[in-house]
Amino acid sequence: MTLRKRLLSGLADLALILYFVFALFPIAWMVILSLKPANQLFSTYFSFTPTLSSYRTVLGDSEGIPFVRFFVNSLVVSVGAVLLSLVVGLPAAYASARWRFKGSENLMFTLLSFRFAPELTVIIPLFVLYQKLGLFDTYVGMIWVLQLVTLPLIVWIMRSYFADLTPELEQAALLDGYTRKQAFFKVALPLVRPGIAAVSLLAFIFAWNNFVFPLILTSSEAQTVTVGALSFLGGDRPKYNLTAAAALISVVPPLLLALTIQRYLVRGLSFGAVKS
Repeated sequence: MTLRKRLLSGLADLALILYFVFALFPIAWMVILSLKPANQLFSTYFSFTPTLSSYRTVLGDSEGIPFVRFFVNSLVVSVGAVLLSLVVGLPAAYASARWRFKGSENLMFTLLSFRFAPELTVIIPLFVLYQKLGLFDTYVGMIWVLQLVTLPLIVWIMRSYFADLTPELEQAALLDGYTRKQAFFKVALPLVRPGIAAVSLLAFIFAWNNFVFPLILTSSEAQTVTVGALSFLGGDRPKYNLTAAAALISVVPPLLLALTIQRYLVRGLSFGAVKS
């Protein structure tokens, strides 16, 4: 390798390292903020006495903010939204991959538009309807509205997985005496388990991170961590250390879920998941 090539390679490595530091610096700064004591929050940058008091405060409800309840609320509504979307979305994705009819593509595009339409365009009518129907600040209301986020994602991605499966497998099962329903559950679904794992994780992350719907459609009983973490910024002096601790705690479930299904996730994301 010539000197010029070694120099270019070194510069490329340096650029990657600098980008890596730049990309991770906000996370590192959040960790630093969460470990700072309150009396050193604004007086120092990197020289301070680390403490876990911010985490104990957030988890102990000593500020009058029930963050643990917000955390549980997020788990309930996110898991509920994903499960409901899988129950509805998997058969819909299978049907859209196997049967085409007049207007089917328009129907799929309409479903996809629900995912990409700005949430603020529907939040006012939803707020009025939720007040009338008694769904405001309830688990059922949040799980229901999060279908606008999770269901189109599951249907469109899983449609690609089912389209990649050869129909001869299901036809052979039908010849063996299986019904179409049995062929779906016993033949098609087991073959797309990596895709189900991958899309479930993505749907869970989107549901967990949603901010607009919980902000407008909840008050206290069903409020989630995305809104609850901002409660520490209120008052005459924002508590940035508590907000940072709450934000870091809130990333634990998606991270653990990703590590748990990592084997399926890598295979699933590389198995035709972006095919239309």
